[in-house]
Amino acid sequence: MSADSHTKSKALADRATAVIPGGVNSGTRRNGAPYAFESAAGAYITDFDGNRYLDYHAAFGAILLGHRHAVIEDAMAAAADTLDLSGYGVSEAEVKLAELIVEVLPSVEQTVILNSGSEAVAYAIRLARASTDRKYLVKFQGGFHGWSESVARNVISPKERAYGDDPVTAGILPDSWQSTLIAEFNDLESVKTLFEQYPEQIAAVIVEPIPHNVGALVPTKEFIEGLRTLTTEQGALLIFDEVITGFRHALGGYQQICAVTPDLTTFGKAMGNGYPVAGLGGKRELMQNFDAAGGKVALMGTFNGNATSCAAGIATITYLKDNPDFYTRTHALGERWRSGLRGILSELEITAEVVGFGGTFSTYFIDHRASGFKDLLENDVQAAIQFHRRMIDRGVLMLPLPLKRNHISGSHTAEDIDMSLNAAQDALQSMIDDDIVSRG
Repeated sequence: MSADSHTKSKALADRATAVIPGGVNSGTRRNGAPYAFESAAGAYITDFDGNRYLDYHAAFGAILLGHRHAVIEDAMAAAADTLDLSGYGVSEAEVKLAELIVEVLPSVEQTVILNSGSEAVAYAIRLARASTDRKYLVKFQGGFHGWSESVARNVISPKERAYGDDPVTAGILPDSWQSTLIAEFNDLESVKTLFEQYPEQIAAVIVEPIPHNVGALVPTKEFIEGLRTLTTEQGALLIFDEVITGFRHALGGYQQICAVTPDLTTFGKAMGNGYPVAGLGGKRELMQNFDAAGGKVALMGTFNGNATSCAAGIATITYLKDNPDFYTRTHALGERWRSGLRGILSELEITAEVVGFGGTFSTYFIDHRASGFKDLLENDVQAAIQFHRRMIDRGVLMLPLPLKRNHISGSHTAEDIDMSLNAAQDALQSMIDDDIVSRG
């Protein structure tokens, strides 16, 4: 797409910079064209100039069934006609959503309904520390758990700061992020070493079962089961951050797939199919530590459990319960993309790894299989960005940042995948022609 095809969108983006810092309300949204969106439906999203894109970004995976899915929109409209916000007591929608979550997530005996994944993680950490009376938290290099103080460190770190001191933002007191220790994903020994260095001081290990914030690092059976055994032995909690994996890969989250039961689980994003709803759930004895149940951990939030967000969550989970073939279909489409792109890369003799799980996929421009973040330090960042940028130019929306995953929704079709593969072949060939990647 040419620059003049984004004229109206660019004008709106420029107008935004006068009243919004940088013109966007989240830093990763500022990535050049397309600059502004006007409408969306199904698998497609349309910018302010009328350019239509097949959407694999899917708002970082929040879109699970497809944009403006009729089931969700009808539920939202019905909820808005009944109740807006009471901020007092409880509503039937809150109870029904909590009952559904307890029913479908294997580890959850009680849950609280929140608004974002970052909030859910912040409460999980606070609950873990209060329940164990311990200070330290273990996370994995490359894992992202939201913007709260304790975990805002060591995500997509440059080589010189990986595994060391690498807060993701200024403005956090060192005491906050330095109480979080860094291990390597799929390396159980690195976790054991931290428990040896900080005996009886680690409150919890928090992990994305699949670290989708750096693409798709799939855990080995020994690693994910080993975390459960190790934390139990050490008197620490195991927290699964299923904000991305939850409801996307299976109705019961990745914990259903790997048959490992964490102590606490955070979830969100896809749960509301584009509407702000999230939660934290876990063992009853832990959840009873919230103040409303007589515990010592304060739970606060005016918009927690609001009517419309709960309606979106209820409708999404109920749809998934009633349509179990959703997972069969999106997983098959994910494999159609992954196998198709591998074939194109082989034909063009480009060195890259196509990875993913279920309906997600990513491309690493490396020459070996990745099991942990250390393997991703050799990723060709410019090639990764250019691949997504050139896909956008061909009408396929992929976030033009390195290591970012893509998502297949319930509205994507086999024809969409095939069209995308044709675009990918053209984009990759153009990268060869422009000496961004080489053959062989």
